[in-house]
Amino acid sequence: MKLLITTIIVLKSIVLFGQTKDTIYAYGPGGPLSAMQDCAKAFIAKTGIPVKVTGGPEPKWLSQAQKDGDVIYGGAEYMLTQFMQTHPGMVDAATRVELYKRRAAILVRPGNPKHIIGLKDLAKPGIKILDVNGAGQLGLWEDIAGKENLIGEIQRNIGGSFANTALGIEAWKKDQSYDAWITYASWHENLKDVTQVVELPLASRLFRGTPVALTSNTKHAAQAKQFIQFLQSIDGHALFKKWGWE
Repeated sequence: MKLLITTIIVLKSIVLFGQTKDTIYAYGPGGPLSAMQDCAKAFIAKTGIPVKVTGGPEPKWLSQAQKDGDVIYGGAEYMLTQFMQTHPGMVDAATRVELYKRRAAILVRPGNPKHIIGLKDLAKPGIKILDVNGAGQLGLWEDIAGKENLIGEIQRNIGGSFANTALGIEAWKKDQSYDAWITYASWHENLKDVTQVVELPLASRLFRGTPVALTSNTKHAAQAKQFIQFLQSIDGHALFKKWGWE
């Protein structure tokens, strides 16, 4: 009986050790984080392969990703390109694939108190716009405003510009004087209590991608490839749609 109990304990230890050792670690910005985490949960349930997704501003996870990262994802194509340029050799460029696109929109306060229905309303006097000048949104508002010849007018109404979305969200929640934010419609899914979506017309709408790739030093290439294949699957796409992707 003692031998049986001892054997069970040893087997459990081996299983637990194996799970820890074989965990896939994915890193990237906060924008796709909720969708990536949902995909990880579904992938674990389907395959039994553990996946841990960490997202947010790069400085918060970079050092750990350099040690154990298996997958790197981006919030826009240029983000992953910049990451690869800044950290040469860290990402296996041959494994890079595109997942799904997300559309830009205008986020306003619940109830839309300033009655914003389009870009021209953002150019009106007295409108205060929040801007994220990075984290997948670099130049986003300018590209959109340029289509309607409103770059100068909208720029004058930008009340604050932030380096990443985490800082932008913090400012949006703390400072009620911000009326609007040109960003991704997908952010509304995480901020339903403090935002409302104003969609852009098709002619003015922009999209950005969501790239993903393996790291060059992944120790779990086969399992990590399986995870990326799941992200590309019908089930993975459905979870991204849930969070606002096309």
